[in-house]
Amino acid sequence: MTNGAAAGAGSDGDEADAWRARLGWAFGLIAEDPAERAAALAHLDAARRNTWAALDRFNELWHLTRPLGPQEQYQEPAFRRAHEVYADVRSHSLPEGLWGRGADRGPGLPYALLFLEWEARFPREWTEHAKAWSTKQSLIRRMAVVDHDQPTRAKLIGLVEVVVQRAHRCKDREYVRVARAVDGEDLRHRLGTAAASDNPWARLHAGYVLWLLDRPEVPNTHHVWRTWVSEASGRRPGSADPRG
Repeated sequence: MTNGAAAGAGSDGDEADAWRARLGWAFGLIAEDPAERAAALAHLDAARRNTWAALDRFNELWHLTRPLGPQEQYQEPAFRRAHEVYADVRSHSLPEGLWGRGADRGPGLPYALLFLEWEARFPREWTEHAKAWSTKQSLIRRMAVVDHDQPTRAKLIGLVEVVVQRAHRCKDREYVRVARAVDGEDLRHRLGTAAASDNPWARLHAGYVLWLLDRPEVPNTHHVWRTWVSEASGRRPGSADPRG
């Protein structure tokens, strides 16, 4: 290994350690053990309270120093410190810790996947404790690339499989982007199984995704969705909310 490669590996390791220090606790949010999830949810609630308190202090100083002008304001020590504290405190919380920190690549990727898996598997807890539709949408779109490694592809395929089997939730339609990015035999087998199941949501949603995978030129728009639902024989027109 060259010195440059070694330095890069060390840098990646340091970054991974930093992510783990900030958000390693969050894997408890998707634990099978309810007690472990409850502890992680309590941790999250405390982290969000700290974030809101730091934001309140930042906003207070922003108003106080605003007359200085935009350049001088960010040079004022108390205001600059409040900004630094807020940036640090929010990085230990969700969804704030996924904003602008490279969560779609490298050591941050597992935490983006964690956030999406949490929403997919435990939607009630996600909605109650950290609802953030725009963050969900942004992360899904950033996941919709073709160059993922195999473990990441497998995780994304699993997320698509979970999402197509439930009643529509806001921004679920974005997962079509992911399905197209990770299209392959495994995904199509799972979607085919879902589309042939007794679950009416799975038949509807999985059938639609399979139809789109065979037509990469067709956009995933509200109009296309509504038209497909209304024309799909044997399915329940209008059973899913097409507004996500």
